[in-house]
Amino acid sequence: MWNPDSLDYEGAIYRPPSEARSIILQATVGCSHNSCTFCTSFTDKRFRIKERTIVEKDLQKAARLYSGVKRLFVADGDALIMPMEHWRWLLPAIREYLPWVERVGVYATGRAIRKKTSEELIWLRENGLGIIYLGGESGDQQTLAYVRKESTVEQQIEAGHRVKAAGIELSVTVLLGIAPRGRSLDHGRQTGQMLTAMDPDYVGALSVILCAGTELEKLVRQGEHQLLTPVELLMELREMLAHTELSQGLFMANHASNYLPLKVEMPQGKTRALALLDAAIHGQVNLRPESSRAL
Repeated sequence: MWNPDSLDYEGAIYRPPSEARSIILQATVGCSHNSCTFCTSFTDKRFRIKERTIVEKDLQKAARLYSGVKRLFVADGDALIMPMEHWRWLLPAIREYLPWVERVGVYATGRAIRKKTSEELIWLRENGLGIIYLGGESGDQQTLAYVRKESTVEQQIEAGHRVKAAGIELSVTVLLGIAPRGRSLDHGRQTGQMLTAMDPDYVGALSVILCAGTELEKLVRQGEHQLLTPVELLMELREMLAHTELSQGLFMANHASNYLPLKVEMPQGKTRALALLDAAIHGQVNLRPESSRAL
């Protein structure tokens, strides 16, 4: 039953695992790109910015419902794409209604980041935006084109650099199992190289789960895309981690979609994680059962 005191949410709402205890404020509906071949998250929504009056009512409700909750996530799939006039209202409004919130987070495409000037990104950080979650997916240009991402590898690296230069924490999501046939290890290796070039604070490595109605599912049915076995996914992940050099931070592959949960403190935990992956590849470690994998 609809609760009149709940916030205004249109459709399914998605947020990063690390925002599980955050206030979720839907300021936009859908994803401005919405063309990736593996994703159905926003296909039932046409991207738009929600009316300011609705968002302000949600902030008023959140002030009553979530007193003391220190993190807030701005949804939907690419809310950073909002023009600065919206952000210049929204972040001060969050501070006004929810003064206890210490960090605001948001999903972003590489294009959304690049559309903001360096000065605008610094303003966002100074006014509460503490972390940007960039959907990088791959550092292999052929794989990016194959899944129809909106940015090139070079553009994604540029976007990552600009986030870091502004003093905003950067979390980059990458996706195992999306490369075209024969490019699994290339995808793994070059994604590791991309992550090294970005040096994000966090990496989240997920494994693809086939969703009905996606272009990728159609390619699998037609025999044009072959899903990797669990061992092949582990080999791809090992190649990725082996070629990832971070100055600090976490490399996480502990999402429910993965067969082997990993949380690697970089750089000191990398050697041990590679050894665990080697053991798993050789059948010496129990993997998450297929029935327990989920998005």
